[in-house]
Amino acid sequence: MDWIQTVIIAIVEGLTEFLPVSSTGHMIITQNLLGVPQGDAFVHAFTFIIQFGAILSVVCLYWKRFFRFDNSPAPEGSSMLQKLKHRFYFYWLLIVGVIPAVVIGLLAKKSGLLDWLLDSVLVVAVMLVVGGVFMLYCDRLFNKGTEANQVNEKRAFRIGLYQCISVIPGVSRSMATIVGGMTQGLTRQRAAEFSFFLAVPTMAGATLLDLLDLLKEDASWATPHNITMLVLGCVVAFVVALLAMKWFVAFLSKYGFKAFGIYRIVVGGIILVLLLTGHSLTMVD
Repeated sequence: MDWIQTVIIAIVEGLTEFLPVSSTGHMIITQNLLGVPQGDAFVHAFTFIIQFGAILSVVCLYWKRFFRFDNSPAPEGSSMLQKLKHRFYFYWLLIVGVIPAVVIGLLAKKSGLLDWLLDSVLVVAVMLVVGGVFMLYCDRLFNKGTEANQVNEKRAFRIGLYQCISVIPGVSRSMATIVGGMTQGLTRQRAAEFSFFLAVPTMAGATLLDLLDLLKEDASWATPHNITMLVLGCVVAFVVALLAMKWFVAFLSKYGFKAFGIYRIVVGGIILVLLLTGHSLTMVD
């Protein structure tokens, strides 16, 4: 990968990370359009690692809410463990929510399923269309959230289960977790914000796992060029995601998912037509 490919892919990642259109799917499509070789271990890792760069924008934008502790008195008679859980309840909810993704993600990676999915543009296109059709109707199906409903342990775990669906490129982690929150009675805005928070431990774990696997298999990838590309990709994705995130929350709260559903169907449909008629997506040799 050269620096132009890196910057373009990172911009796509930053723009799509928090949108319900699948940032991984868009990066796979972009890599194919730019002629980036698929199946390469470094390219797979790059795809996940720059997502973590984008996710860090959540910590920056919501830092007052992300670094928060419950200083109210714990219920009388609470044990030391219960007092700790009370004080760090926000982080406890993130742990509960990320557990399903850890289990499913490890199984998918060890089985080789994840690498296979990351190499399949066809899977991305199909899931973009399927997810798009679903999003045309999900507002009517699940838009019953109220401000009175808060994220609790049960809701966090169920949202975490929905997040597991996003192991399939083209599904969108953002869409899965926001819809998951809406099914639990959360408003679109509250579901979106918890989706952002949950992305931090999820992508931090995925990034760490990918780095360890890369170093274990073959550390020769860690050339000055590749490391520079990783840093550049993370920085660009971080800045672009920071600019895109607030717009998305405002748009989603006001208009819902329908526009994103139409976009997904159009993009996925175009790619399917190209693939089924034997055309290559590669624009650059």
